Amino acid sequence: MDTRLDQETARWLRWDKNPLTLESVKQLIADGNKEELEKCFGARMEFGTAGLRAPMGAGISRMNGLTIIQTTQGFCRYLEKQFSDLKQRGVVISFDARAHPPSGGNSRRFARLAATAFITQGIPVYLFSDITPTPFVPYTVLHLKLCAGIMITASHNPKQDNGYKVYWDNGAQITSPHDKGISQAIEENLEPWPQAWDDSLLNGSPLLHDPSASINKSYFEDLKKYCFHRSVNRETKVKFVHTSVHGVGHDFVQSAFKAFDFAPPEAVPEQKDPDPEFPTVKYPNPEEGKGVLTLSFALADKTKARIILANDPDADRLAVAEKQDSGEWRVFSGNELGALLGWWLFTSWKEKNQDHSALKDIYMLSSTVSSKILRAIALKEGFHFEETLTGFKWMGNRARQLIDQGKNVLFAFEEAIGYMCCPFVLDKDGVSAAVISAELASFLATKNLTLSQQLKAIYVEYGYHITKASYFICHDQGTIKQLFENLRNYDGKNNYPKTCGRFAISGIRDLTTGYDDSQPDKKAVLPTSKSSQMITFTFANGGVATMRTSGTEPKIKYYSELCAPPGNSDPEQLKKELNELVSAIEEHFFQPQKYNLQPKAE
Repeated sequence: MDTRLDQETARWLRWDKNPLTLESVKQLIADGNKEELEKCFGARMEFGTAGLRAPMGAGISRMNGLTIIQTTQGFCRYLEKQFSDLKQRGVVISFDARAHPPSGGNSRRFARLAATAFITQGIPVYLFSDITPTPFVPYTVLHLKLCAGIMITASHNPKQDNGYKVYWDNGAQITSPHDKGISQAIEENLEPWPQAWDDSLLNGSPLLHDPSASINKSYFEDLKKYCFHRSVNRETKVKFVHTSVHGVGHDFVQSAFKAFDFAPPEAVPEQKDPDPEFPTVKYPNPEEGKGVLTLSFALADKTKARIILANDPDADRLAVAEKQDSGEWRVFSGNELGALLGWWLFTSWKEKNQDHSALKDIYMLSSTVSSKILRAIALKEGFHFEETLTGFKWMGNRARQLIDQGKNVLFAFEEAIGYMCCPFVLDKDGVSAAVISAELASFLATKNLTLSQQLKAIYVEYGYHITKASYFICHDQGTIKQLFENLRNYDGKNNYPKTCGRFAISGIRDLTTGYDDSQPDKKAVLPTSKSSQMITFTFANGGVATMRTSGTEPKIKYYSELCAPPGNSDPEQLKKELNELVSAIEEHFFQPQKYNLQPKAE
C-alpha cells in the first residue's frame, strides 16, 4: 500500500471514536481492500462555497463524525480570525432528518458534534433542538445578528448523502475566497481537540441556547407581512395538497398556512413524517417531476384538490402542480413558477405603493441560466432586473448589497425551483414560497382564473418565454473537459462555433475563460471560474442556450430559452422551434455517441 494511504488510515485509527466507522476501516485494512480504501481515503472532501456534500460513511472523502469535527474545527478557527466579537455573538446550527444507520451518521449527531467544537472554544451556539427547514438558518443569522450559520443537510440528494452548508454574518451563503480560507483552516486543524467527541458537554452548558421556540414565533410573524389578502384566504374554496417528501417541511408549511389564515392543506400521509429512507420515491427531488408527485396526485384526486405544493426534503425548494380542465395535472417548471411569483409580488407591491417614484428602488434577481421573463416584466413596468451567476449564494449576496444601499429586493429565483419571496431570508425558502403560491392561487380564483391562465396572460403581456432544460450524465472529468475544449476550438483554429446545425450563433459568453463577444473589450462582466465549465450561446432567432457542469452531481446540464416580444405569438410554433434548436445542440455540441454520455432517464 502507498505511504499516503498508510498515513491517512493510521491517523484515522488514532482519531476516529465512532465504533462503526472505525471497525469498517479496520476491516478494509485487514482485507487489503485497496480499491475501497482509495475511495474512502484518496482525497478529502472539498470545502466549496456550498460547503460539503458527500455520502455518509468512513474516511476523509465521506461525511462522518470525524470529518464533521475536522471541518468545524477549521471553520471555528477561521471565524475567530474574521470576527473579534465571535464570543459575544456566536453561531447557529440546525439539521434535517437524514441518517445512515450502517455508519452511525445522522444529521442530528453531526450538528451536536459541530456545536461541541464551538462550545469547547467558549463560543455561544444556538442549536435547534429539532429538525428545521434550511432557510431557518440564514433567517436566524440575521434575526439574532450572529457571525455564521451551519445547516446539516444534503437537500434533495440521494438518501446516503449528507452535507454541511455555511452562511456568513450577512445572512447569505459564503462566496470565494472564504471557501479557500476555511479549507486551509480545516487542513491546519485535523487532529480532534481534546473534548471533540464529548457532546455531553452540551448538556447544561451556559453557552448553548435553543432558539427553536423564539425563531418559530418570529419567522411566522415576519411572514405575515407578505399576506396581502387575508379575507380571501379565509373564504377560499381552493383546496391544496402538500407533500414534504419524507423531509422536514410538514409542520412548518402547516404553520405558514395558519399565519395566512388558510385552512390547513391536506398532507400526503405516507410522506408527511421525516424518513431518511425516502421509501416512496426513487429520488427525493420534486424537480424530477411527476414520479415524486404520484401520491400527491392520488390524494388530490380523492380530496378534489386543484393545487399541489411539494417541498424538497430540506424545504428550501418548491414545486407546484395544478389540475387542468382536461383532468390532466400540469407541473409548473421553475421558470413558470418564477414568472407567476415575480408577477404576483410586483402586483401586490404596486397595489400597496401608489407612489411610482419608489419604482427606482425596486429590484428583482435571477440566475443567468433562469428564464429572462423578469427582465421583460421589469422593462415594461419600470423596475430593475439583474442577473447573477448560477446559485443562490450569488443572489443572496447581491440582494444583501442592494438592501444595504437602501434598495427593495422584491423577489429572486432560479430555475431549479428555488424562490426568495421575502428578503428576511437571503436564500431560497420553500416554506414562504408555498404559502405565497397558495395565496396567489386563491386570489386568482376570485377572478375565475387558474394559475395556467394567469401564466398565459403574463406571456401575452410581456412576451412568451419558452424554456427547456435537461442534462447528460458523465462520470469522467476528462471527457467533460474535452467536450468543452472542443467547443472552444470548434474549427481547429481556436474559434467557437458560428452555427449549430441550421441555427446561426450571434453571441458567445464563456464564464470559464472570461470571454464575452458582446462586450467592447470582449471581457465578461459576471465573475468567471476556471474550475467549472460554462458557455452561453445566443442565437440569431432569439434563442439562448447555456451548457455548464454541475457543482454537486456528475452532470453536464443545458438550459435553453426562446424569448418573443410582447403580443400574441404562437406558443406552439415557438415550442417547435426551441425543440429543434435543442436537438441541434444535443447532436452537434454534446455529441453523446462520441463522448459516451448517458441521457437523463425519463
